[in-house]
Amino acid sequence: AFFTWPASTSGNFLISYTTTTESGDFAVEHLKKSIRMLATTPGVEGVQILAHSRGTAVTLKAVRELGLEAIAAGKEAADLYKIDNLVLLSPDIDLDIAAQQITGFISDPDLVTVWPEGKLPRALKGRLTIYASPEDRALLVSQILFRSRTRVGQMRPEDIPEEGQRYMAELGRLDLISYVGERTDFFGHSYFTSNPQVSSDLIQLIRYGKGLGEPGRTLIKTGPITWKFPLDGDHP
Repeated sequence: AFFTWPASTSGNFLISYTTTTESGDFAVEHLKKSIRMLATTPGVEGVQILAHSRGTAVTLKAVRELGLEAIAAGKEAADLYKIDNLVLLSPDIDLDIAAQQITGFISDPDLVTVWPEGKLPRALKGRLTIYASPEDRALLVSQILFRSRTRVGQMRPEDIPEEGQRYMAELGRLDLISYVGERTDFFGHSYFTSNPQVSSDLIQLIRYGKGLGEPGRTLIKTGPITWKFPLDGDHP
């Protein structure tokens, strides 16, 4: 299934980008309904969600709101919506905003008090995987427009403090995979389709359900939750 929203295709880049951002907010409710419809279709055992660029902001908002709905009903979102993997590709979203979207609802003590022994509700059955590249030139523009310190799609492992990495490792649900190498598309923003090394790893995750470090996913671990693609001379 493909979900699209009415992103702007007219006017100069600045006007087009801001229009796309607002229309993305408008689309959140529709994406929520789409995910809910897919997840509750008879015979569906699991849902894989892949989002790219500005679509990652729309997706995170939708998944977060679905998670809040589930908590309000006293249920786990992982059971209701059956999301196996949520994959963010070249995410065009500010790092601090993304961190709040990902961890905010599970770290609110007033929300989790309904769960026995302070248990944290699960939003996903599987994992949240982020593919990022510091060489992503398309994100430089949005970094300037939003006056953002770091876009998630540009993150390096060192951009996540060690304490934050340890916290996310304890939750056991997040992986950041960095691609640093020759650009295989003009802006370095679609490397997950233009670079065989990256697209192969994505297929191993989604189609075959392989975890990091398993055969077929030749990545090098650089931190508690961070990985990188090997370059010439590296040994996974």
